[in-house]
Amino acid sequence: MTSGGVAQRPRALLLRLSALFSSLPPWGQVLLIWAASRVLTTALLGAVFAVATRAGWTFASYRTDPSFFTFSGSWDSSFYRQIALQGYPAELPTDAAGNIEPNAWAFLPFFPWLTRGIVAVTGLDFYVAGVLVATLFGALAALMLHRLLAPRVGASSALWAVALFCFGPLSFILQVAYAESLYLFLIFASLGLMMARRYLLMIPFAVLAAFTRPGVLALSLALAIMLVVRWREGSRFAWRERWAVVVAGLTIAAVGLAWPLVAGAVTGVHDAYLQTELSWWTGFVGRVEFVPLTPWFLMAGKYLGLAGILLILILADGFGWWLSRRSLHPLRPEIVAYSASYGLYLVAVFLPQQSLLRLLMPLAPLLGDPAIARSKTLRRTLLGAGIVLQPAAIVLLWFIGYP
Repeated sequence: MTSGGVAQRPRALLLRLSALFSSLPPWGQVLLIWAASRVLTTALLGAVFAVATRAGWTFASYRTDPSFFTFSGSWDSSFYRQIALQGYPAELPTDAAGNIEPNAWAFLPFFPWLTRGIVAVTGLDFYVAGVLVATLFGALAALMLHRLLAPRVGASSALWAVALFCFGPLSFILQVAYAESLYLFLIFASLGLMMARRYLLMIPFAVLAAFTRPGVLALSLALAIMLVVRWREGSRFAWRERWAVVVAGLTIAAVGLAWPLVAGAVTGVHDAYLQTELSWWTGFVGRVEFVPLTPWFLMAGKYLGLAGILLILILADGFGWWLSRRSLHPLRPEIVAYSASYGLYLVAVFLPQQSLLRLLMPLAPLLGDPAIARSKTLRRTLLGAGIVLQPAAIVLLWFIGYP
């Protein structure tokens, strides 16, 4: 056989695999991408766990019974386990000075309660059940992301968005015992219903999201923007739809603000939730008072001075420029309105640190930007960077910081 014939074998195999992939229904293509990404991510997590165990590395989140599943249940998962098995503390933990310390009130109940139900039915360990729940909803989030993007940007752009989502630098979060994948599924479902103008049907998904992770207020703000945008349609914006937008927006805003009230009522400390959240800031900026729209500037100014303040302004301007680009027209107005609202939410309340990339994941619909799918160089660079950065992120967040 000639060397040319041997060289043609890989190409022929790739062509057959491509043809097989193209013959699958859209949901099958999405699930195949998801499965391939989980094989890679599980292999990376397993390899890092095995190397760390053999080398005797000190795990950032200590476990008395180290296993792959407890490794996949580090940090926040321990709080979710506490909530599932013991509930929330009626008395807040404090230090010698009386300052509230990190505790379970920073974490919302839907994911741990759902996982506890799986534990009760199956008898599985919490960390095993948490990984299974997260992985299942990760697949559902990928399917929902494709479903909300495909009608607007086409099959190719939607599939590339799914691939970048599944293989992103922090995509391992979608299969560890965290609430992220459940939250993303609920948010993507809410966005899909917003795009279909079925506003009242958004409410149950948004309510569950509000008790899964913080951030649902961005949906309420996006609905307010949609009310203004659609009001300009005049008679095409029926009064029934106008009332539906208002009811959905107000309901979602109410549930988005409910958890601090619950924490205050149970503990007897009116700002229990806020002080609990601020307790995580002390290692970065010390004890501070919360002022909306200042955390990013506080963090940047502390470590980078004036240059940090300018950097935040440049990043905000760059994000605004991206949202205003012509190529994002298919994602207007709903996804752009939500993305702008969520970006404002992060700047308003979040202190940027190593969890930032994880908290940017609800912006995944922007990966449907047709400009990404049109550029072979850009999409391959983004995909390759996501894969290469995964092991670095695992080591950083499991042995140095926390995700």
